[in-house]
Parts: sequence; structure tokens; C-alpha cells
Amino acid sequence: MVSIDKARHFVYQNGTLWERALFAYLFDGGSLERLHQCLLCYKNEDGGFGHGLEHDIKCPDSNPLQLEFLLSIVRDTGIPVGNLLDGTVEWVENNRNEDGSLKNPDNLLQYPHAPWWSGGGQTAPDAITGHLIQLGLSTPSLEASTAKWVEENLTLEKIKANEWLFMAYHAHDYFMHVEPTPETEVLRKAAIDNIIECAQKAPEKQYFTFFQFATSPDSEIVKAAPAGLVDKFLDYLAGAQREDGGWEDEHGLTYWQPYFSTVVLLTLKRFNRL
Repeated sequence: MVSIDKARHFVYQNGTLWERALFAYLFDGGSLERLHQCLLCYKNEDGGFGHGLEHDIKCPDSNPLQLEFLLSIVRDTGIPVGNLLDGTVEWVENNRNEDGSLKNPDNLLQYPHAPWWSGGGQTAPDAITGHLIQLGLSTPSLEASTAKWVEENLTLEKIKANEWLFMAYHAHDYFMHVEPTPETEVLRKAAIDNIIECAQKAPEKQYFTFFQFATSPDSEIVKAAPAGLVDKFLDYLAGAQREDGGWEDEHGLTYWQPYFSTVVLLTLKRFNRL
């Protein structure tokens, strides 16, 4: 049986301050204001985010990966954004290349970072712009420059070729929120189909990722899933809590487990598995 008490102990034993505040807000009636205060500690005066909010890059200066991760927290948990993003869209607009990609600070790699970022930080604008559209915070200029980038870099062929469930977020987070046109609807359907295809092939350690797209029982991804797939994933997650209260993340990185354990628990709550 899933234990919220054990999960709480794990998160409070191992999580950062914002992760503990998030758990408190989601499960213990904790203060949203306090959670916002914790997250705002990662925000810089320029409106961007840094300081290792996303654990894999510790550069204090504003960089796209940190904002992308903050927006994924909103996607995963549904927390209200309040004033978290005041001035942030302006930061995005001021940190674009001519092709619509996003700029990283020159000193990005002078700070600790995961080896997979040794070539540089996140430059793709798709997920960030998609979330800002969903939140009603994007601008015509940002949408136009991102559409230009997407036309070259997020094609139908590339969406269909994706084989890693996690990486489906690029197409999902953009095409699920951009204004529908005949062209974008084709790409939107391809994004959904790719998620289902990747999910059917996914190893157990990737089952949780499915619910970063299928965030509620009535989501489009759940409706598109073949019979039995969602229950299979939920059954696994319900039985995968460790004795210490946490869940494994896809890569076995302990510093990611407080956040992912929190969202796994939230998934089980949303799907009535607690």
C-alpha cells in the first residue's frame, strides 16, 4: 500500500526547500505563497531563472533550462503561477537568436552541470512558448519566432522518429497549446501518437513519464491510450514505492527523486490509487 507518510519523510529528508514546500502545498494544506517565495529565490532581476532550480545546471545566471523546468512543474502539478512569471516573457524575448532559438549565458558551463549538458544548455524554445501560450502570457513576437524555429526543427518526420518517451515533451508542450490550424493539427496528432507509441515500448523505469503528459484521467493522452495501458502503469507505480518512501527516477539519480516521488504520489492521487 502506498504510504504518504513515508513519501513525506523521504521528500523532507532529501528534498530542497522548494521541493518540501511543494509537497506541503499538494498534500498537507501548505501555503501557496510560501511555495512561490521558495521558487522566486531562483529568479533573477532580469526576469529569468537560474541557481540550479533544474538540478542538472547550477549556473546562477538566467538560462532557458531553468524556465523550461519551472513551467514543467506547473504542467506536472497544476500549481497556480501567481506572480512567478512577472517580467519573464520579456526575458525570453530579449534572449532569442535570429532563428528563434534561445541564448544561454557565456558562463553557463563554468558551474557544475550534468555531463549531457557539456555541449551547452537548452536552446529549444518550443516547450517554453507552448506553456506561455497555455498560461496566456506569450506575445505575438515570441510566437512568431518560435513558429519559425519549429518549422525547421520540429517537423512531422522528427516527431515520428522520436523513440524516447521523455523527449516527446518538445512536440507535446508546443502543439497541444499553439493555435490550431490544419498544419498544426496534423503535428498535434503526431505528437499524441508518438507518446502512445513510445509508452507502449517503454521500460518500467519510464512509466511515470507517461503521466507528465496524461496529467488527469480525462486527458487526451489517456483517451488515446489503448485499453489496459494506463492501469498497467498505475499498478506498477502503486507497487514501486521503496521502503524509504521514495520512487526511482528514470536514470537512478537520487537528487531527482524527491521531485519525481512527489509527482508520482500526485499521479496516484489524481487517478484514485491512494
